Amino acid sequence: MSKRCMARVAAVLFSFVLALIPKGSVANVQPGSPAIKTADIGNGITLHYVEQGKGTPAVFVHGSLSDGGYWADQLEPFSERYRAIAYSRRYDFPNTNPTRAGYSAIVDADDLAGLINTLRLGQVVVIGHSYGALTALFLAHRHPKLVRALVLAEPPAVSLLSDLPGRQHAMGLAMLADIRRRMVLPMRADFHKGDREAGIRAFMAYVFNDPHAWDNMSLAARRETLRDAHEWDVMLTTGTLFPDLRPATVKRITAPVLLMSGRKSYPFLRAIDQELALLLPHNQNVVFAEAGHQMWVQEPDECRRDVEAFLRRNNVP
Repeated sequence: MSKRCMARVAAVLFSFVLALIPKGSVANVQPGSPAIKTADIGNGITLHYVEQGKGTPAVFVHGSLSDGGYWADQLEPFSERYRAIAYSRRYDFPNTNPTRAGYSAIVDADDLAGLINTLRLGQVVVIGHSYGALTALFLAHRHPKLVRALVLAEPPAVSLLSDLPGRQHAMGLAMLADIRRRMVLPMRADFHKGDREAGIRAFMAYVFNDPHAWDNMSLAARRETLRDAHEWDVMLTTGTLFPDLRPATVKRITAPVLLMSGRKSYPFLRAIDQELALLLPHNQNVVFAEAGHQMWVQEPDECRRDVEAFLRRNNVP
C-alpha cells in the first residue's frame, strides 16, 4: 500500500472514531447521527453500539487497530434496507471492560452472540472486516442458528495455511512459519514488555513489508492507532492472536458466504481466501482489482453494491 493510501486509511479511521465518542451512556456526536447505546451481554461485559434503520439486522464487525466507528459511513446507506448495527469489540474504544485471560476471536464470537441475543435480533447478516471477519467465522461455527448470511473481507484465519492443497501446501507452511517468526513472536515479546508502540511497529513492518511503515504515519494517526491497540495488550499477553480454525470446521458452515478480496492485499490473506473458497459449501467471491486489504475504505460504494447484490441473490429481504 502506498504512503498516500496509508495516510488516507489513517485519516478515515480517525474521522470514524469520532462517531463513537460517548457523552454519558447514550449520546449523539452531531445532529442526525445515531445514538450511542450500550448492551450488557452478561459476565460483566458491556458493548457500545450504534444502530440505524429497520428490517433484517445486519451487524458490522470491525478489525484490529479499529473500533465500531470504522463503519460510520456505511450505516446510513445500509439502513435504507436493513437494521444496520455497528459495535466495538470487547477491548476496543469506547468499551472499558475488565481484562480477562484467554481473549481471542473465539471470545469475540461469543460476545457477538451475546449482543445478538441481548438485542433479540434473531438471525442476522454479519459483515466483518479482517479480524472482525475471523470473529464472524467463529460465530457461524459456534452459534450457527444466529447467522443468516456472512460477508467476510479477508479474515486472517492463518491456521488454514497449514492445509493448503497440492502444490500450494509447502507455500502455505512457509507463509505460516514466516508469520509466526517475523510478526507474532516479535509482537508478543513487545507487548509482554508493555511496549505497545514497538509491538505495533513490528506488525506494520510485516504487513506493509516496510520497516518504516509506522514512522511514516502522522502523529495523530499513530495516537489513534495506539488507543485502539488495547485488545492486543490483552490478547498478546494472556490470549491467542490467531486461534486455530480447522478445514473440517469451515466445511460445516452452511450459511451463504460472500468472500471479499483485494487483489493488492497481502499474499497470505489472498491464500487464505482461496482456501476458504474451496472449503465453504455456499460461497461467492468478489475481487476488487484496485483495492488492498482496506477495500471498505478504498472502494466503499463498490463494496456496498456487491454486498446488497449478494443479499438479494440469497433472498435476504
